[in-house]
Amino acid sequence: MTKQQQQHIAIFTTASIPWLTGTAVNPLFRAAYLANDGERRVTLVIPWLTVKHQKLVYPNSITFSSPSEHEAYVRHWLEDRVSFPLGFEIRFYPGKFATDKRSILPVGDISDAIPDEEADIAVLEEPEHLTWFHHGKKWKTKFNYVIGIVHTNYLEYVKREKQGRVKAFLLKYLNSWVVGIYCHKVIRLSAATQEYPKSIVCNVHGVNPKFLEIGLRKLEQQKLQEQPFTKGAYYIGKMVWSKGYKELLKLLEKHQKELPELEVDLYGDGEDSEEIKAAARKLELTVNVYPGRDHADSLFHNYKVFLNPSTTDVVCTTTAEALAMGKIVVCANHISNEFFKQFPNCRTYDDGKGFVRATVKALGEQPSQLTEQQRHELSWEAATQRFIKASDLSRLSRAESNLSKKSVFASSSISMGKNLEDMSAYIHFLASGFEASRTAFGAIPGSLQPDEELCIDLGLSLNTPSPNTRKQD
Repeated sequence: MTKQQQQHIAIFTTASIPWLTGTAVNPLFRAAYLANDGERRVTLVIPWLTVKHQKLVYPNSITFSSPSEHEAYVRHWLEDRVSFPLGFEIRFYPGKFATDKRSILPVGDISDAIPDEEADIAVLEEPEHLTWFHHGKKWKTKFNYVIGIVHTNYLEYVKREKQGRVKAFLLKYLNSWVVGIYCHKVIRLSAATQEYPKSIVCNVHGVNPKFLEIGLRKLEQQKLQEQPFTKGAYYIGKMVWSKGYKELLKLLEKHQKELPELEVDLYGDGEDSEEIKAAARKLELTVNVYPGRDHADSLFHNYKVFLNPSTTDVVCTTTAEALAMGKIVVCANHISNEFFKQFPNCRTYDDGKGFVRATVKALGEQPSQLTEQQRHELSWEAATQRFIKASDLSRLSRAESNLSKKSVFASSSISMGKNLEDMSAYIHFLASGFEASRTAFGAIPGSLQPDEELCIDLGLSLNTPSPNTRKQD
């Protein structure tokens, strides 16, 4: 297959290593595994932040003086975790960190990271996040096929804020609007996310291979009748109340009399860490709070039970990692955990009493031994196959996607639906082109075009709007 015949998949995401968040880690593994068989060209497009903004988000005071330095760090991190050569490219788009949202937001038209002549298939990891303030060429026009992967249950987070129900109502329609305008296909990691037209539910994430290796070592210990797990219960996650800590501490407080001998270790860093430590100290139970660590750290290998009552996750990465390591997981009977119910070590509960029963039982028995097929289901090899099937990539060659763009999409433009979509996209283009309207809806001030420092870092023309931002084709 020639280079011209190969699919070119450009994966755009909202975060990057060294920030160990799901939208940094999972798209990185997706790029590596999609490119591994050499059948397609893959480019990962990640945000570049100025040093000032890097200091706001990256842990342990890690900063990069150039995109090439950042790329080298990302590649080294991944090379330590996979056993094959990395066959994908990395490019950067300008971004800024929004402290109020604790998120990186795009600056300018980030689709410019892929030249028009190379544009084929785009994967938008968190499509609503990437397109809320998009001002430039329409994604469906630039790319032959656009797939959105919905990672985050934004509505659940917003509901917890002041006037949350009103905000969630407005956000629901904003999300549906932009995702409908810009995506041909939408994959929701679980049914815990907002519903979208043209969407399907499929978990297209896997776990870092290191966790499966740890699980295999534990399996060997079990077969030798050794004691693989010498510690009790723990939880790891970003230390903010909305990440499961509120639910966990409430359960422990309400049922501490029924769990008098329970000891729980919490690991994480975050803006609510001091409040969480104070709440833990008030309990009669022993609840130890420690700084965050990499979940693959040897410190966690000997824990037997992972407690995760969070209901804000879409598909919890740490739950998958714990199962891969052979641990028992106690989690809420919630749609976000549906994928995990196929594994014998996943124990769900419906209420506080169920939590007590599941926790006591888990601590009193040994985990089941995962079969080879169960381990495979957790792997990135299986996740990649699920993604290819769910996105219809296997049925879409480069030639077919170009033909689709020229004929099927073009001929449908005369339909009422296509005309309405184009009109809707134009309204969004206009609204996102004014500083006042952008900031009113939550954009970072000055994010319509990259500033001087971002332009210098990325080698962009200073104060010259890209052709894509002057008009929408």
